[in-house]
Amino acid sequence: MAVRMRDVHKHFDKLKVLRGIDLDVPQAQTVSIIGPSGSGKSTLLRLLMTLDPPTAGRIEIEGESLWTVERQGGEVAAPEQHIRKVRSKVGMVFQHFNLFPHMSAQANVALAPVNVKGLAKTEANERAGHYLDMVGLGDKYNAFPAQLSGGQKQRVAIARALAMEPRIMLFDEITSALDPELVGGILAILRDLSNRRFMTMLIVTHEMNFAERSSDRVLFFDEGRILEDGPPEQVLKNPREQRTRDFLRSVLAT
Repeated sequence: MAVRMRDVHKHFDKLKVLRGIDLDVPQAQTVSIIGPSGSGKSTLLRLLMTLDPPTAGRIEIEGESLWTVERQGGEVAAPEQHIRKVRSKVGMVFQHFNLFPHMSAQANVALAPVNVKGLAKTEANERAGHYLDMVGLGDKYNAFPAQLSGGQKQRVAIARALAMEPRIMLFDEITSALDPELVGGILAILRDLSNRRFMTMLIVTHEMNFAERSSDRVLFFDEGRILEDGPPEQVLKNPREQRTRDFLRSVLAT
């Protein structure tokens, strides 16, 4: 199992953002996560990326506990070295590109493989070129962020995450900061990655057509819980819950 969560909670002071999440995601599955703002979708990804710790519950990545280790018959908080090792299997692309403005596209993509993975610069540059080619930026190796459109910057951000060759990839509303005419190109890249089946993908999205056509499974979040979980045709076309129907009606009407 690529991702397993058991009774995961996340509180920020008195605000309960996640309330008892149970989730199994098999290897190479593409999961779209939908739901209203504030329902806990992005928080779920942040826990997997270790940007925030869970308040309670257990998270496993490919069978390894992410936040805890066993010691003398019980579980204790994991040391940072263990967390880093397990987290290395996970990559994430955010809404905002966060590229280094003084570095070329290729240098942005090659940086983490050198600094984190210890690759030689020549190998890291080759890897960066490979993934920039994959996202359609083979002619932009030497371009700086200021010379790129929003959609191109997001492609560089995707290539940068792919260059770490994660087993699990998280995407957090990566089209929401783009002009509408640029969204289609980014979604096409996600569809291509999904079709390649070389990694597990969890995608927080408000693009219902993408969720329907390119996901193996859709989760509907509401008030910190997974209210609906099933194939796209079931969740999006024939949801069991009235709350899901109300959400889809409001989204599709806009």
